[in-house]
Amino acid sequence: MTTYRTVSINTASPSPAQAKIMIVYTGGTFGMVRNKEGSLIPFDFASILEHLPTLKNLFLDLTVVSFDDPIDSSNIQPTHWQTIGQIISDHYQQHDGFVVLHGTDTMSFTASALSFMLQGLAKPVIFTGAQLPISEPRSDARENLITSLEIAAAKKDGQPLVPEVCVFFDYELLRGNRSKKVESRHFDAFESSNYPVLAKAGVAIDYNYNAIHVPRAGRVFKLRSGFNNQVAVLKFFPGISEATVSAVVATPGLQALVIETFGSGNAPALGWLKKLLAKAIDQGLLVLNITQCGGGRVEQGKYETSQWLKEIGVISGADMTLEAAVTKLMILLSEQGLEKTKQLIGKPLAGELTV
Repeated sequence: MTTYRTVSINTASPSPAQAKIMIVYTGGTFGMVRNKEGSLIPFDFASILEHLPTLKNLFLDLTVVSFDDPIDSSNIQPTHWQTIGQIISDHYQQHDGFVVLHGTDTMSFTASALSFMLQGLAKPVIFTGAQLPISEPRSDARENLITSLEIAAAKKDGQPLVPEVCVFFDYELLRGNRSKKVESRHFDAFESSNYPVLAKAGVAIDYNYNAIHVPRAGRVFKLRSGFNNQVAVLKFFPGISEATVSAVVATPGLQALVIETFGSGNAPALGWLKKLLAKAIDQGLLVLNITQCGGGRVEQGKYETSQWLKEIGVISGADMTLEAAVTKLMILLSEQGLEKTKQLIGKPLAGELTV
């Protein structure tokens, strides 16, 4: 069970706050500082104004929720997604927006999961983090947090400007379930190859209004929190063996398999591979085709090397990222069951794919 503590900080006092924003600190590089011995230890968010005095210029009423045991993002599990989702759900009505501080390695998985979990979302949920700890002189943490808070609080005609789950990093705001981590050494850690950037932060924040989700009127906010992890990922490569594929499709309890194919959804035309996948599909396995390419989409049937996948019942993942595909499958399998998931997986639920 994930436990956490809460701190309230009003950066506007004694003036009225312009917005009420919740920061959820889960862990990651962002919230680390060096102690007297030079070791990195978790940051105490009660003293955030000492590190970021410019927060006072945003005039916000902040609620900071910090995990008692910060999670390295490589250790993130669906139970942590459930905790984050529950925190947002419990405080949804009282806050104008949310900023989630998260390690970068699995941030796109968590942002994708939350985009499907927060049904009827009409407020900003901005994921951000840092490549360098906030205590480092050249850290990107300060800019990422300040701008994320500004975006989470931004309104036009009384309505949130970005009412969806996003990732903000290195001056760019991306749709969460379209994002992918592509860089570990530089500050531009994320990209969104198949969907436009939602905003760019320069001297001003320029919003791409045509690309931002518009909530459907009257839709009620609801948390979906069930996950079924009977999902596997199989990446194709030249020379992949029959024994490897056979072992994966024979995994006990497996309900869905994501195959990472070449180019626009192509796979090696090997007789044994077709036989193994066709048999697994006939026995009920959901097989979803996602391209290994950072950009582009699966177009089954465009080439002969993908036509056979279509013929045996492999489902096209279109332009979904792997992160979106895996988390969407987990939620649908838990909530809808296998047969309904086969019908819904290729349809957009939260802007994660282009029909």
